[in-house]
Formats: sequence, C-alpha cells, structure tokens
Amino acid sequence: MAKADARINDWPRFTFADGEFSFAVYKRMPQGVENPPAIVVMHEVPGIYPAVIDFAERLLKEGYCVYMPSLLGEPGKDFSIPYVLSSIGKACISREFQVLALKQASPITDALRALCRLAHKECGGVGVGAIGMCLTGNFALALMVDESVMAPVLSQPSLPFPVSAQHKRDLHVSDEQLQCIKSRVESGAVKVLGMRFSHDRSSPPERFERLREELGKGFEGIEIDSGPGNPDRIPRMAHSVVTRDLVDIDGHPTQAALHRLLAFFNEQLHG
Repeated sequence: MAKADARINDWPRFTFADGEFSFAVYKRMPQGVENPPAIVVMHEVPGIYPAVIDFAERLLKEGYCVYMPSLLGEPGKDFSIPYVLSSIGKACISREFQVLALKQASPITDALRALCRLAHKECGGVGVGAIGMCLTGNFALALMVDESVMAPVLSQPSLPFPVSAQHKRDLHVSDEQLQCIKSRVESGAVKVLGMRFSHDRSSPPERFERLREELGKGFEGIEIDSGPGNPDRIPRMAHSVVTRDLVDIDGHPTQAALHRLLAFFNEQLHG
C-alpha cells in the first residue's frame, strides 16, 4: 500500500455537515496575514493527492485561507491509474454526484455552497474564491448561485461526462441556476475563469463555447495547446492544468495559466 503524503497531517481537519451530506474539510490559514480571503479548493479525481496539496499550499503562500473538502478517495494518497478508476467508479454510483445528468447540478453542490458561506463568515472580505477540477470543475459555476462566491474557476470541467453532443455543451447547472449566474455576471460584479487543454476529450471544447455564448465577456477561457506537434511538447492526454500536468518553469503555458489564475483571485477577492 502506498504511503500517504504526510503533509496532509499539517492541515487541521473538521467535519462539515449540511442537509443529507457531510464530509471532511481540511483548512489552513496563511502565516502572518491578517483577514485573508478564503478559497475553497475542490479536488479532482482521484482525491486530495500530492499535486492537489501542492496547489493548495501555493494558495497559502499567496496569502489565502484554504478550505479543502474531501469528496472522494483517501486524502494524501498518491496518484495512480487504478486509484483514478476506483474513484470514478465510486462517483458514478454516489448520490453526491450526477455524472450524466443534463441541466442540473450534482446534489453535493448545495452543501458546498453552505461551506462557501461558512468560509466567508469566518474570513470576511468581499467574498470567497472557488476552484473545481475535473469532476468538480463545473461545481464552481453552480456555487456562483450564492453571492458569497466572487471568484469561480473551472479547471478542466468534466461533468456531465461528454457522451453525446448535448452532454458536451451542458454546463452541469439547471436553467434557473444559469439565469442567476448570468445575472451576476451581467451586473459586472463577478467573472468566471476556465482552463483546459485543447485536446482533452473529458473536458470538451463545446463546453467552453457554450460558456462564451451564455456569459460573453464575463467568461475568460484559457485553452492550452496539447495537439500533435505543439511547441511545448504537452502530451495529448494532458488533463490537470494546475496540478499533475503543471510545468512550473518560466515560459511554459501551464505556468502562465497558474499565474493568470492567481491574478484572477487577486482581482476578484481584493477588489
């Protein structure tokens, strides 16, 4: 059995419950920062693995209080393909996730909105940031229904699974939620940031096209070339923009995407 990343033990943990759902949340405050804004980091498949902890610790260094709910997997466990497949299988049969549903958000997003309200209450400021990745990618959009969420980021949003043309364009929110999201964006108070690799089949381009149609200039989409012969030699199977497939060296497009994400949080949460 692979040994868990010991860094997870440095994160104080509490159990958050709302309605029918409860889950562990790992929370850390940055050192030496008064009244830091909060960011809710919703991990990708397979769970809170080491690269997700790396990203969360980067946000800490940037001066944010980080809330990291554990929705799948074993916190700290290393990434592996069998672990990924196991987590996807659990998500497919879980009541928390709706991996194929059209025009509706996964049920767990109600509890995650309540977590955002708690984070805002505890940290204050203009609001909280929220980033979803992979299966949780579109959760950040659904959380925007709550006015506490001021900086939503969709990284490689993968739900609903793109099994049809309709699924590829779906945003994993209800029509009523979408109207609320559009109203918030049109007011000028909130923008949405999205990131994906150009040839990532699990996060299809049609989804970003739909976001541009619905949100106009309120949506900023970053699409990193992962096609054959791309100048940065990014593999076609690249998926995780700010975690596993991040190349944190000057001039690399994934590093540029990370820097833009950090600037977005700064613009929206320190505004």
